[in-house]
Amino acid sequence: MEIKQATTVDEVIQFLDEIIEHSKLEQKASGLFATFYREVTIKIKEGIINGEFQDGTRIEKLDVIFANRYLKAYYLHQSNQEPSACWEFTFQKTEVFWPIVLQHLLLGINAHINLDLGIACASVSNKENIGDLKSDFDKINAILGDLVESVEKCLTVIWPTLTILLKLSGKLDNFLIDFSMKTARDGAWKFANEFVLLPENQRDAEIHQRDLKITQIALLVSNPGYFVSGVFKIIRLFEKGTVAQKIIDLSKVNHYEPKVHQFDWQTETARL
Repeated sequence: MEIKQATTVDEVIQFLDEIIEHSKLEQKASGLFATFYREVTIKIKEGIINGEFQDGTRIEKLDVIFANRYLKAYYLHQSNQEPSACWEFTFQKTEVFWPIVLQHLLLGINAHINLDLGIACASVSNKENIGDLKSDFDKINAILGDLVESVEKCLTVIWPTLTILLKLSGKLDNFLIDFSMKTARDGAWKFANEFVLLPENQRDAEIHQRDLKITQIALLVSNPGYFVSGVFKIIRLFEKGTVAQKIIDLSKVNHYEPKVHQFDWQTETARL
């Protein structure tokens, strides 16, 4: 299978559309993260067009490099080749029954932000000018954070009993991860500033070590402990619709990114 790589933000959206349509036809859960990621990409494109970034050209280049890491991982997996460990784990989980929609999104978010984002930031920078990227990096964070308002709407479309279940258990506030993913993106920025200082001959080894750490977080997302896993199994049994229908439902609302203190996400990402 051809490993498609984008050269513009429009091509990123085009390739994501292809992945989403293929996922709906094949009933593949990999289309869930692709749907979410498409919305993020559109918001960034709108920000570039509207002049919201200090350096729109640099942000488009960053966005394309960032997306191409996801696209490469996706097509490697589809071709029965192994991408980075955290992405391979994420794609393997799309092929089994028990992960809920939220877990699929979290696994994709984990790999893409905690591994790929820092690498992409360093790729459009050098040690002298990476600080100039911080303002636009923060604007991307703000764009992502604005999408949090539709979290409950989207969850209750796919999981009609979810809100009742979480309110009864008193876990609603701790269950949802704030879509701004502040801790994860702070970690990505820290990693970018460390990675950009490395000579080329040390970068592959550093990516490998980072990948192993991020895979450990993926394991935590996949198996978050007895109580949360039990709640997730109940949610999974009551999720409404086929995989294709879930992708369609997800595409109807502004997207989000959850906040799960039970996963101890903030503690784990703070260590990176």
